[in-house]
Amino acid sequence: MISHSTRMDAVQSPVIPMVGELIRQHPGTISLGQGVVFYPPPAAAIAQISEFLAQPHNHKYQSLQGIPALLDAIAAKLQTDNQINLLGREIVVTAGSNMGFLNAILAITHPGDEVILQVPYYFNHEMAIAIAGCRAVLVPTDENYQLQLDAMREAMSDRTRAIVTISPNNPTGAVYPAAVLREVNELCRDRGIYHIHDEAYEYFTYDGATHFSPGSIDPGADHTISLFSLSKAYGFASWRIGYMVIPQHLMLPIMKIQDTNVICPAVISQYAALGALQTGRSYCQSHLGAIAAVRQQMLSHLSQISHLCTIPPATGAFYFLLKLHSDLDPMRLIERLVQEHHVAALPGTTFGIPGCYLRVAYAALPQDTALEGIQRFVTGLKAILE
Repeated sequence: MISHSTRMDAVQSPVIPMVGELIRQHPGTISLGQGVVFYPPPAAAIAQISEFLAQPHNHKYQSLQGIPALLDAIAAKLQTDNQINLLGREIVVTAGSNMGFLNAILAITHPGDEVILQVPYYFNHEMAIAIAGCRAVLVPTDENYQLQLDAMREAMSDRTRAIVTISPNNPTGAVYPAAVLREVNELCRDRGIYHIHDEAYEYFTYDGATHFSPGSIDPGADHTISLFSLSKAYGFASWRIGYMVIPQHLMLPIMKIQDTNVICPAVISQYAALGALQTGRSYCQSHLGAIAAVRQQMLSHLSQISHLCTIPPATGAFYFLLKLHSDLDPMRLIERLVQEHHVAALPGTTFGIPGCYLRVAYAALPQDTALEGIQRFVTGLKAILE
């Protein structure tokens, strides 16, 4: 058997399959871990499958960039929902926004270059940077998980190629103000680097918070890369469809990567995505009330253990990143929650934040099941930490 080290040794192992295996070993466990929604794709998405099947040529490779009808639907959505002017930009359909992020990193860097991530970071972003042979430069957010511009400036070097932001944020649920994102975008323009902004949770905001797309900033076409996903808003996680909005000058390198990695996203999924976008954001918004109700239930229950954890403001996505007042290893805490109380979460360490932090998600389950999971979680923390 061949045994030697590779670049993958420097890449962290994905935590969700690890926690998933722990859950499988303890049947009946309710997971507050994975970030998905409880509802399925819209009927119009499923109806498009018959349209796909009606065209025999659909079983062959299609455009690397995406099927024309879907590109048109995305363009209309970007202009209506995000106020993004597509002059000087291109849309590329990807197999989920994770693929879009890896595409972007490979297209704009050389091995050894640096990419600034906010801490806590989304773990797949940090993994993609490592896979590309680059270095993630970690910049802390403040006590409310908001951006710190001065810290970003101090972290920049001659090797910096991009600053990454996510809003609404995974894993914290923070929503960044438009004024701050404008400052980040201006900083990137002034320094001649890219602003990569992930908007997978664009429709998930609460308590009056509003989402802002840096791609709408003029001028911004030459240095702004915007990433989107259908996985959350349209219950589309396994269909693997996202898209990126890129400067035109990145089209050739992105196409080289896309052709090598996937050739084209699954065409049947692209047809379904067309049906989803034709349904529009109202489909997601029709389910937001149920998600918001679970969120309020979680806040109410977590308030009972405010002596055990700190709950920073989280007005977006569907996560809370809790700081536990404990020195317990977070993975050990999760193991005990699963083994002793049949409820799961994710450890903060996988998001780059040391100490005892847990990410809890609240959109994946029907309301009754979610409430039971929250009650188990709070009961478990009391039993273990008090």
